[in-house]
Amino acid sequence: MIEFIKKIPKAELHLHIEGSLEPELMFELAKRNNIKIPYNSVEEVRAAYDFTNLQSFLDIYYSGANVLLHKKDFYDLTWAYILKCVQNSIIHTEIFFDPQTHTQRGVSFDTIILGISQALEDAKEKFGITSNIIMCFLRHLSQEEALKTFEESLPFKDKIIGVGLDSSELGHPPSKFKEVFKKAKDAGFKLVAHAGEEADYSYIYEALDLLDIQRIDHGVQAVHSKELMERLKKEQTPLTVCPNSNIELKVFENYKQHNVKQLLDYGLNVTINSDDPAYFKGYLNDNFINLYENIDLTKEDIIKLVRNSFNSSFISDELKKEYLIKLDNFLENK
Repeated sequence: MIEFIKKIPKAELHLHIEGSLEPELMFELAKRNNIKIPYNSVEEVRAAYDFTNLQSFLDIYYSGANVLLHKKDFYDLTWAYILKCVQNSIIHTEIFFDPQTHTQRGVSFDTIILGISQALEDAKEKFGITSNIIMCFLRHLSQEEALKTFEESLPFKDKIIGVGLDSSELGHPPSKFKEVFKKAKDAGFKLVAHAGEEADYSYIYEALDLLDIQRIDHGVQAVHSKELMERLKKEQTPLTVCPNSNIELKVFENYKQHNVKQLLDYGLNVTINSDDPAYFKGYLNDNFINLYENIDLTKEDIIKLVRNSFNSSFISDELKKEYLIKLDNFLENK
């Protein structure tokens, strides 16, 4: 079954490109850009990846991002993730990036987006991997700052399919960003938002009803409301669940407590993703394998989760059909 998990073609819908910054590349970029980082070795960095909650992770996440300054840095970061896609049999990926993490350090918007998009274009040409880019607003900052970032993004709308909402969840409800999401919708962007990871299920309601989002990132707290579970089932709103992330950030104490099987069995549209894999001990295959080894996840469950990932992606119906045929062909030969 482990080999089956590794080889089955997949889509990934919840991946922060800054969260794929491995310690080795962090050190390489720090040296290249003459940036001081608060660690003396790769081992020291990895030892720091012992989090108590979301905020303890974000503190080191933003510190690591300081080494990203030039177009080539963003290209190299994205290309390193693409090589992981090849290893993980990911044939379509939809990546998040956080422009405000960089623009507030003086890095221009075009430096960020052009570096990322060039790597993704090269990935399509070399490996046939398709992709979409989603720009996230940092929820610990103000809506005014999000609106400014939104305006900065408009010249690059051809490279950005959607907008999202990430960073510190507690105390920063989706309702805080109602205006900027309305503008994004009017401009034709797809809409997603992190909700119901650390904060309670009311954040999921806000994301659905006030932001009008099309996908919930995380959403594991939905189990605490039967009414919400029924609604998510009826509407088949995708949940981009990230098991390793949930364990590392203490949303669940261990894998055996994770509720992804409960969500799936209820009939929700669940997908599996790696979130910030460099920080959370594993890429997409690791998340699937950890679930398989710790909860009662069947082969049929794995196939369903993978099928959901393609159906929930922001690609054309024609490409979805092509990828689902590719999945079926893989299954026929297994």
